[in-house]
Amino acid sequence: MREIDLSVSIGKLKLKNPIMLASGTVGYGNEISNYTDLSKIGGIVTKSVSLKPRKGNPPQRIVETASGMLNAIGLANVGLEAFINEKIPFLEKVNSTLICNIAASTIEEYVECTKTLVSEDAVKAFEINVSCPNVKEGGLVFGNDLKSVGRITEKVRAVTTKPIIIKLSPNTSDIKSFAKIVKDEGADAVSAINTLVGTAFNIKTRKPKIFNVTGGLSGPAIKPVALAKVLEISRNVDIPIIGIGGIMDWKDAAEFMVAGASAVQIGTVNFINPNAGIEIIDGLKEFCRSESIDEISKLTASYIL
Repeated sequence: MREIDLSVSIGKLKLKNPIMLASGTVGYGNEISNYTDLSKIGGIVTKSVSLKPRKGNPPQRIVETASGMLNAIGLANVGLEAFINEKIPFLEKVNSTLICNIAASTIEEYVECTKTLVSEDAVKAFEINVSCPNVKEGGLVFGNDLKSVGRITEKVRAVTTKPIIIKLSPNTSDIKSFAKIVKDEGADAVSAINTLVGTAFNIKTRKPKIFNVTGGLSGPAIKPVALAKVLEISRNVDIPIIGIGGIMDWKDAAEFMVAGASAVQIGTVNFINPNAGIEIIDGLKEFCRSESIDEISKLTASYIL
């Protein structure tokens, strides 16, 4: 029986399989390593790293919803120096492709973080978070402004030859224009989508359940939106896409690839089942075998547009 080729290419970035662990859902890898074999995962996207440590938003900052979760963590992280000294030593021993997610409040901070991490051999690519909906500075301001997103891409591209992935906001009616401008400014790929803006209220106290009032909605509820955004990009812009949004099993992952994604990231499901990544990989392999697909990359954009 012929072995299925699960490897995929995202521009210059090569992965052993299309499953990536989404930023912010597995910490810096060591937090989930006791529950799954990270060496079998195609890629690990780190929790967002900023120039200085961030405490994030006050609690309550996570709320379960009927079909997913709201989070307003606010990009809490250890900061660039601690990431290099304390987190990379573990990650460089894991036989998986490491992508560093970078968050910032200014364009200069994006550049500084990227420039500092370029020399770290363990970091194979950068995912630039221009679209976090639960921080007061940056966040939606960057993510919904074409010129800002283009400028960030241009400036980051100038300081590294490593692959750059721009994580796009879904909170726009024209995501394809953002994909086009980041391609024009030198990005290798886009991640689509980040979380949707949502909120929830306690009807007894008449107050928001989240201290920040609004947060990012993730989980199965956003999958149809995410698929539509991936499809919009794939129909209009020739750039590799990493699909994100409500992927819970291998069928969801395959659906994103059919819509045009070269790879996918899983997020909310990691909180429910830390071994979901490997289960999805195994499921995709069996699906390809049953469909006589010898290379999983052939699934991408197999939908007749």
